[in-house]
Amino acid sequence: MFIVKKLLEGTALRTGVVAAAALAGGLLTSAPASAATATSERSVTSVTLTAESAAAARPRNGRILHDRISGGPGKLKIKNGLSRDGVVTLVRGKTKAVSIYVRAKSSATIGDVSDGTYRVYFTTGYRFSVSKGRFTRAAVYQRFDERLRYRTSGGQYRIYTLTLNPVKGGNARTRSIDPKDFPA
Repeated sequence: MFIVKKLLEGTALRTGVVAAAALAGGLLTSAPASAATATSERSVTSVTLTAESAAAARPRNGRILHDRISGGPGKLKIKNGLSRDGVVTLVRGKTKAVSIYVRAKSSATIGDVSDGTYRVYFTTGYRFSVSKGRFTRAAVYQRFDERLRYRTSGGQYRIYTLTLNPVKGGNARTRSIDPKDFPA
């Protein structure tokens, strides 16, 4: 079982909206081969990705991959105790609201969650492709059975805490889903 924890906090000290910062990806280029050569030989340039360059492409922990719900007072804290990275996605109605990248053995928080009811999906795996929006190795797709309900009332707002790994005494159930049912 997993844990879903719900907290209420006052907003007295809250001023402003925290904006999600996008991580600029690196660009790997190589110089073009010279068109003019003394002989008829052609120059061939090959590029080999090393473990260092592949690691550089991995999103940072807490990177917001998709955001359409900024401006609310709610928060979602995610703890990933797995040895695989994860992506957590909140869906309101049929609309993908927000996705966040949570590295293995790390925690991250989605702030500014607007009022509403959200279904929580997550995927874990290795070698996340930002352009494809999915893990390219050993991907697992799941959904929490319980929906998260955010409501602001009298200066109070909700903070939920989710764990992506099973926890003894946890109070949330998940189910595996087909990869094509994962919000794109």
